[in-house]
Amino acid sequence: MLTPKERLKKIMEGTEADRPACICPGGMMNMVTVGVMETAGVYLPEAHTDARKMADLAKAVYETECFENYGVPFCMTIEAEEMGAKVDMGSRIHEPHVVEYVMSSVSEFDKLTPLTLEEGRTKVVLDAISILKRETKEAPIIGNLTGPVSTASSLMEPSVFYKELRKKNAEAHAYMEFITKQLIAFGRAQVRAGADMIAISDPSGTGEILGPKYFQEFAVKYINKLTDALQKENVKTIVHICGQMRPVYKEVNALCSNVLSFDSIVPMKEAREHLKGRILMGNVSTYALEFGDPGRVRVLARECVKNGSDILSPACGLGMKSPLENVQAVLSSLKEV
Repeated sequence: MLTPKERLKKIMEGTEADRPACICPGGMMNMVTVGVMETAGVYLPEAHTDARKMADLAKAVYETECFENYGVPFCMTIEAEEMGAKVDMGSRIHEPHVVEYVMSSVSEFDKLTPLTLEEGRTKVVLDAISILKRETKEAPIIGNLTGPVSTASSLMEPSVFYKELRKKNAEAHAYMEFITKQLIAFGRAQVRAGADMIAISDPSGTGEILGPKYFQEFAVKYINKLTDALQKENVKTIVHICGQMRPVYKEVNALCSNVLSFDSIVPMKEAREHLKGRILMGNVSTYALEFGDPGRVRVLARECVKNGSDILSPACGLGMKSPLENVQAVLSSLKEV
């Protein structure tokens, strides 16, 4: 029998595995629930700023048979905070979120602090990955980055940011170049700390908001700059995009990531029809995971696999009150077949 790391590696390389993998990467796709915290005896928000606790919570996700990976961090605010945004660290049931922006226009990105890897929460993540690398073997360690558009729109008012992609196009591109450079540095550091692959979640970079033209010009362009740089580090990448894909399947297919992931609004069967030959991940409803029951979750998980999912995962970040038995039902649906 393949180990989880071997299974995921085969799938991401496009070779046959014994069954689909079952993962939840971390980052925007947070997998830590109250049930996992209670099992581990380690809690958020403390684990957001403590590498030992962060690693232990990531371990607990695997050890409680929720998913077949370790993944850190458990939010998508680190990059914005380290560049100057103020962040509320949340609670045991609420994730961290930005509460104060740094700038009011894309032309003001000189106000930003370049990412440092020697202190702050970036270092916490790198140290947690190093701990996981030393202490684990069978399951893959997934590092996480907030995508370029989502990071950019976390540092200023999103509605202004979207308008200025058109009105201040040259400045917007300069801003996105700066953001992407910071993300590349953080991603490379995660790989060097021991991450086996990197997941990039860019929920604000959706085609529903940007439209096909700006999705190609800003989301695809800068995600590809990021994935190209990371793949030169000899690691695979996962890219998660939120929102409806029908207007932008052509542009999505231009993403150079090894794996593409979508939320539950995208029918997996439809995605498979439009993205032939691509490795697809997803997309069990997080609403069902929080408010349904294990039987319903198993049905949805099996439908995802039947309709073309190569890697089974929740469609987005888990609601932190999601019952442990519901979360465990995703993986158990594969083991029962």
